[in-house]
Amino acid sequence: MAFRAPVDVAVGLGLGKAAAEQRGNCVKGGGFGGHCGGRIGGHIRAPWGDFWTLTRARAPRQCNLKLATAPVLRFARGPGPRGQGGQRGRAGLIAAVKTRLDRLRRRGRIAWRQLRSRGPGQALFWVLAFFLGVGAGVAALGFRTGILMLERWLYGAPDSNVFSAALDLPWYALVALPAAGGLVVGVILHLFTPDGRVRAVADVIEGAALHKGRVELREGLASALSSMITLGSGGSGGREGPVVHLAATISTWMAIRINASGVTGRDLLGCAVAGAVSASFNAPIAGAIFAMEVVLRHYALRAFAPIAIASVMGSVVNRLVFGDVAEFILPVRNMVAFYWEIPAFLILGLVCGLVAVVLMRAIFWTEDMGDVFLSRTGLPRWLLPAIAGALVGTIAIFAPQVIGIGYEVTTLALTGQMLLREAIIIAVLKVVAVAITLGGRMGGGVFSPALVVGSLTGLAFGLIATAMIPAYSGSATTYALAGMGAVSASVLGAPVSTTLIVFELTGDWQTAIAVLAAISTATAVASRFVKRSFFLEQLARRGVKVAQGPQEYLLQLVGIAHVTRRPGSPKALPQVVLEDLAKDGMAIDHKGLLREALRRFDKTGASHLAVVNSVGAGEGARVVGCLSHVDALRAFNQALAAIAAEEHS
Repeated sequence: MAFRAPVDVAVGLGLGKAAAEQRGNCVKGGGFGGHCGGRIGGHIRAPWGDFWTLTRARAPRQCNLKLATAPVLRFARGPGPRGQGGQRGRAGLIAAVKTRLDRLRRRGRIAWRQLRSRGPGQALFWVLAFFLGVGAGVAALGFRTGILMLERWLYGAPDSNVFSAALDLPWYALVALPAAGGLVVGVILHLFTPDGRVRAVADVIEGAALHKGRVELREGLASALSSMITLGSGGSGGREGPVVHLAATISTWMAIRINASGVTGRDLLGCAVAGAVSASFNAPIAGAIFAMEVVLRHYALRAFAPIAIASVMGSVVNRLVFGDVAEFILPVRNMVAFYWEIPAFLILGLVCGLVAVVLMRAIFWTEDMGDVFLSRTGLPRWLLPAIAGALVGTIAIFAPQVIGIGYEVTTLALTGQMLLREAIIIAVLKVVAVAITLGGRMGGGVFSPALVVGSLTGLAFGLIATAMIPAYSGSATTYALAGMGAVSASVLGAPVSTTLIVFELTGDWQTAIAVLAAISTATAVASRFVKRSFFLEQLARRGVKVAQGPQEYLLQLVGIAHVTRRPGSPKALPQVVLEDLAKDGMAIDHKGLLREALRRFDKTGASHLAVVNSVGAGEGARVVGCLSHVDALRAFNQALAAIAAEEHS
């Protein structure tokens, strides 16, 4: 007997003979129902043992079945879900569940691929930014807590009162504590870093520019521990730089775990930096702008949302523990004849720019002298931080204000509790102590020292200015605040972020205008002597030149091997011609960089170069390919276009 599957099964379901016949006709005519066609994946077993596969069918408009609004099923005879006859009961259910899980896994893999390729364009990336901001805030909190515990143990007071407590210590303790801390730091860096150098903000910038947003994990953790010991034992440095790099190690770990692309890795790095800076200063707006201004060095809109989320979460973590308080005790508003004072703030900026140059050059000079000292004496490099710590302790015998991070000194300057002579002397000695600490390969950053030196410089300038023209001058403490922002902006190369930090700390737009006026002239002066910032100059001294923009470090990234045409390939010169070019000296090493090739093309005016497996020409140079000037320029333009798309998307 002929079996009409749709009709008979419909009858078995209780639809009735007429409805079943009409449904069968609709199936033959193209299907019906309010849903698109496609397999559901379920199976129904008939009483006689056959299996029927259920699918949804699309209904034609002429179908007038009363039950057309209900889900309509079409059945096709065939094997069960597994093999001939299928499987019954629990086995079929397991097969359906596995099918569903396979679909979820496929969708998950697609989501991860989209996350790696488009990064901040996906909502999932915002979730990662949320947790990354929390992680950066916790890292900043842990780093700060470690320093406070060490200071309480060694000096009996936290950083807010450390130099006051140091006044009661004997001179040998002031020398021994930083020296012992430097010795421990030297051993740690010797064991866990290849060059015995602390990682900081400059390495984060290098990671964003050259390494797809990644930094060194092992060296980063060792550097964080070294900086914590340095600052807790009395070294003269800052905690913000180490915290930024510590947060960068967290983002690097996350980028490795999800196999992030270069764009996503860089934006993860920006989220970590924003969370760290925000947690350090309780300034979420400045934290987000700092990450884009200093580290990413662009303001792409697609990256702003996740970076802002991370920055806010870093600030939330800080406020949950320490409350909504500023790091410093700020001066009371006293803006007498404010607009008459704008020229004075511009002059203050000139002075602060020169002070920032002196601070940066002193650190670089001390670093060079440390290398010369090690080479001439033959001492192991792990002893240099101990010697630097002893020198800082010697200065602390006469001026204990130089030890530690220096926030207590900054507060005294901002509240006007120092005399003119004292402010000048402490500023000079602080520059010397910071240069010895950082140049001597101890841990720490340069942000907090710039704040200390800037506040002292501004206070000294303000005391002189208000004494000369008291009728048209405000408070000297306002000059201290402006000087703090001017020196730090010149050192960091971050005028916008520094202005926002001051504005978030004070909440006073008039003070922010005064700071902005001082910052404008300070950065203009400092950039004449040091390229853009302390961090970019550090990288330039290592041979990593990113101050000129993306085109400069692109030339350091693209290798000649990536744009070389093999002999015999289309548009490549014949092998005989390439060998003649190599003999004539028109050859370049296949391990070279695109920068070298472009310079060679400009110098010789040639259209093609032979690519050889060794530097130079001659019998020992084997030709491995052909490089044309057009291919080199095309590769450079494509790389520039990719960076432009990332920055302006």
